[in-house]
Amino acid sequence: MAELGFPLQNEALWALLLFINFFTIIVLYRVMGKTGLYIWIPISVIIANIQVLKTVNIFGFTATLGNIVYATSFLVTDILSENYGKNEAKKAVWVGFFAIFVMTLFMNIAIWFVPAPSDFAQEALSSIFLIMPRIAGASLAAYILSQRHDVWAYSFWRNRFPEDRQIWIRNNLSTMVSQLIDSIVFVLIAFWGLYEMRVLMDILITTYVIKWLVAVADTPFIYWAKRIREKYL
Repeated sequence: MAELGFPLQNEALWALLLFINFFTIIVLYRVMGKTGLYIWIPISVIIANIQVLKTVNIFGFTATLGNIVYATSFLVTDILSENYGKNEAKKAVWVGFFAIFVMTLFMNIAIWFVPAPSDFAQEALSSIFLIMPRIAGASLAAYILSQRHDVWAYSFWRNRFPEDRQIWIRNNLSTMVSQLIDSIVFVLIAFWGLYEMRVLMDILITTYVIKWLVAVADTPFIYWAKRIREKYL
């Protein structure tokens, strides 16, 4: 499909994708309750691990896709921590961990099958998923370290800022440090040696900045989820 090519196309799509992700989480939570949040975790990490293979120029930097949908997994664990406690958030972290592992295993086994003469997908699947073990390894390491920190940090800051009006404090303090851990671990493991150092640093900085912006933008939605919990669930 041809690119539209209008000014700030990527930035406009980024803002649209951000809203769609947040709104989808709220709809899942409103319709399905806690189960909807658990459903979103594997969706977000699987999509993120595929989208991250594509690099784009956004806000004047080189960035990987997948940052938005991956960052929303932190919103989900924060909602679970806020509304149900850190043990429920820990369960969601492990759901995401096994989703990445199983996807990588199954898709690489699929590539080993000898394609039929009429097959048209083998080359495309190989291009995406043969590199996936490295991406998945980086993602698993970054995910488990950052998410475990996020769950711990949210509980830590909640004890110090326990009031409902202070949700934004514990949400942002926990998520922003966790996102930094995630960005450093993932980028260094996934892309070291694949890109020049300048591009690698662009990706690292932009990855964190974008995730930081997502963390700031998700604050109203955690308040919204709190209201849904109190009013409907």
